[in-house]
Amino acid sequence: MSASSSASASDLFRAARDLLQRHRDDYAAATAAFRWPRLPSFNWALDWFDHLAERPDRRDRPALQLWETSTGSPRCETTLTYAQLSARSNQLANWLLGHGVARGDAVLVMLDNRVALWETILAVMKLGAVIVPASPMTGVDGIADRMLRGGVRHVIATVASAPVFDEAGRGDVTFIASRDEPGQPVPPGWLDLEDAATAATTFTPSGPTRAQDPLMLYFTSGTTSHAKLVSHTHSSLPVGQLSTMYWIGLRRDDRHLAVASPGWAKHVCSNLFAPWSAEACVVALRAGRFDADVTLETLRRGEVTTFCAPPTVWRQLLPRTTARTRLRLDAATSAGEPLDAALLDGVRAEFGVTVRDGYGQTEIPGLIANSPGVTVRPGSMGRPLPGLPLVLRDSRGALADEGEICLDLASDPIGLMAGYLGDPAATDRVIRDGFYHTGDIARLDGDGHFGYVGRADDLFKSSGYRISPFELERALREHDTVTDVVVVPAADPVRFTVPKAFVELTPGTPPDTDAAGELFRFIATRLSPYQRVRRLEFVQLPRTSTGKVQRGEVQAWQRQGGERVEFREDEFSGLPRWGAATR
Repeated sequence: MSASSSASASDLFRAARDLLQRHRDDYAAATAAFRWPRLPSFNWALDWFDHLAERPDRRDRPALQLWETSTGSPRCETTLTYAQLSARSNQLANWLLGHGVARGDAVLVMLDNRVALWETILAVMKLGAVIVPASPMTGVDGIADRMLRGGVRHVIATVASAPVFDEAGRGDVTFIASRDEPGQPVPPGWLDLEDAATAATTFTPSGPTRAQDPLMLYFTSGTTSHAKLVSHTHSSLPVGQLSTMYWIGLRRDDRHLAVASPGWAKHVCSNLFAPWSAEACVVALRAGRFDADVTLETLRRGEVTTFCAPPTVWRQLLPRTTARTRLRLDAATSAGEPLDAALLDGVRAEFGVTVRDGYGQTEIPGLIANSPGVTVRPGSMGRPLPGLPLVLRDSRGALADEGEICLDLASDPIGLMAGYLGDPAATDRVIRDGFYHTGDIARLDGDGHFGYVGRADDLFKSSGYRISPFELERALREHDTVTDVVVVPAADPVRFTVPKAFVELTPGTPPDTDAAGELFRFIATRLSPYQRVRRLEFVQLPRTSTGKVQRGEVQAWQRQGGERVEFREDEFSGLPRWGAATR
């Protein structure tokens, strides 16, 4: 147990958790009653997870179930209870301590969905060291940057990734390898993670962990030459993710599957903190790129009750099932991109549940959501999650019905990062005037629901009008031939810029002039003239391993040009006027 007052810390955390679960379906009651637990000392792995592992009603309940998918058909590879994970992470913590991992050391963790990932996060947390998560797809430059600016002292990574670290430069760092398959040799100069199984199963921390001590360093993506380092504490993520638990609607003994790639904040929030705070079981896929059929089969065979995935994943699942009675889903959520009406209707028809949108950032992963029990409105992000007072501010800083989403810091809400490590100027740009500035623009309706307008950086002007790419994308997705779309500004000699759509068509739809003309006709009747898409390209959109569209890469395509075929609205005659009927 932690050297802090563990019973007090766990009791305060549990009281806050219980209140949110008690008011799971009553947003007004939850918002009115919830208060963040104020914990001067707190180590979630010791004061909460290990506390659960000691309870007779929880210790033997499943905490993690890992499904192997390499054969193309999912099978349950491993199931570990709370007590087993507690003991195994204790062993790893003791072993790491023996190899020099000390409180405050930065430990880069580059593992896919394998048992060692969850064991490592818990173990490093127990030691009071700092976790630097990295996606298994991170390249040499990204690794070198993380190693240098993150001050990395130790690395825990897959055997397959060893060449990346060799090329990035080894330095004075301890390297620890996790085998990708049984019997695989460990690279020269690397320690074998499996040796941790010989260590003691009880762990005694060196002292209390302050709630404001650093816990995780996340590298954000951005348009600058270097990603920013988001520093989260033992309070901001573990305690702050009670908001994610509430949004998802997680309850004790739920079986939760979240499609999210290791190395990103969404993964640790939805695959560790939120479900284990709720005393649920994490169901995880050990897979490479997303496979819709494998995911559906895992949802069925794994008896998953709560499922979270980006909109793109939901769109890929829809054509593959009409057997809603086969699944046990009673809660469905989505994040990463705004939802549209067609997707909401499709999921209701095929799965019998309503997908509830959620919004957050690496800097504060849970901010706004459609919580359980609410009627989801197409185009609405939902309302501020309990304990997170949000306002919209215009360019002058005044409160407005449309403006930048800002978190009011007067009540010291929990969940926000400590800042950008090594970049106080960047921190001051987003945390100022008593607010955290998200950089995202939204509209507020009369009932307190937020509607997403777009990233402030993504909005652009055409003929003097401000354009929200999301609104154009939402309209185009309503067409039967459109699988997905990204709208970006394209330079124009008359209008300065015009909206251009990169469209991914449904399978079997020819990417030809007829398809382009049909989409130009379709969009012309649904948007104001100044919003009309003026150019089109048909492409296969770039995606992450979890299926999320990589908007930044599409923007780079447009900036760089190329030999792709572009269709222009002025090449098509007889387009309908705005408001005219179309088939």
